[in-house]
Amino acid sequence: MSNLLSDRINRLPVSQTLAMAAKTRELREQGLDIINLSIGEPDFNTPDFIKEAAIEAINDNYNSYPPINGYAELREAIVKKFKRDNNLDYHINQIVVSTGSKQSIANTIMVLLNHGDEVLLPAPYWVSYSALATLAGAKCIEIPSTIETNFKITPEQLEAVITPKTKLIFFNSPNNPSGSIYTEKEFRALAEVLERHPNIFILSDEIYENINYGKQVFSIAKIESMYDRTITINGVAKAFAMTGWRIGYMGAPEWIAKACTKIQGQFTSGANCIAQRATITALEAPPSKIQYMVDEFKTRRDLIISLLNDIPNLKTNTPDGTFYVLPNVSYYFGKTIKGTKIENATDFSMLLLKEANVATVTGEAFGAPNCIRLSYSVKTKEIKKAIKRIAELLA
Repeated sequence: MSNLLSDRINRLPVSQTLAMAAKTRELREQGLDIINLSIGEPDFNTPDFIKEAAIEAINDNYNSYPPINGYAELREAIVKKFKRDNNLDYHINQIVVSTGSKQSIANTIMVLLNHGDEVLLPAPYWVSYSALATLAGAKCIEIPSTIETNFKITPEQLEAVITPKTKLIFFNSPNNPSGSIYTEKEFRALAEVLERHPNIFILSDEIYENINYGKQVFSIAKIESMYDRTITINGVAKAFAMTGWRIGYMGAPEWIAKACTKIQGQFTSGANCIAQRATITALEAPPSKIQYMVDEFKTRRDLIISLLNDIPNLKTNTPDGTFYVLPNVSYYFGKTIKGTKIENATDFSMLLLKEANVATVTGEAFGAPNCIRLSYSVKTKEIKKAIKRIAELLA
């Protein structure tokens, strides 16, 4: 019955990460021992001090519609967080709280892009960027990178793809799926290009900023010439293990924030009131409160990189942040394993699921067609077992 659906929904792709998660659940329900390295969420529980704040909010009867753009107390906490962690100066009217950072991104896209506008996607990129931009009628232009450049683009590449139709560029640092982090020097070099093109806006997705392994995370909005053109997106899902609480937020020029509040008022209105109150407590806490999670992710990163490096013909970089690794598996393209010919990364990912019972995500979904994404947000024993299965299969 797809012919009865709108063209809009028919051209919208299914999220490959969510599709693999659904496939994993289906196979587990059949009794198979599937190790899931496809999921993009921490395996920790939400810290107790945040849960206690939520319980207090329930007992204090926070159960009415909240303001569309978020409680004033939460927006003030976000202002202070931006100043403390990023040295960014925002006013409360420049902050919009949404139902997850994905909605913050969608709001931005919907209020800025017109049909035919061009959006620049430094690859690899998170899967929903291109889907949401396409939904808005924009044309997506990928800027490729490789493992040899640590999955980062150059100013020369950026300059080469800009046209009069270019309206928006996405930056995601630390990056999902590569774990790479752009340095201040690298961002300033890219900003020099953008300064010559004043009609281009920047969406800076910084949702993984707290999950970094000693490398300084820099916000591009800190560059004076970029501040009035940048929408800084963040949230509590990854850093505080609050994926299901669905709270994201933006800091943006006030006119963009007002537009995002307007569109959110028609789509969802304000985000969950209890989750908002708990988020105030989360953001007021010092980053040291969640350092134990970051330390554990670093231990897992070192483990999975070591194990992957022992597999011949897989190429990996060392991620500076997030909880993902993006190995290049192109050596296996054209080869046959267990009767299956591997033509691309999707075939390779499906082979691992079928023959090794390990769920990953194809890099094709992220604009990295030679790679697959593995998440190490699982226990170390699961990492060891999963990579052992992969090594035995490829051997």
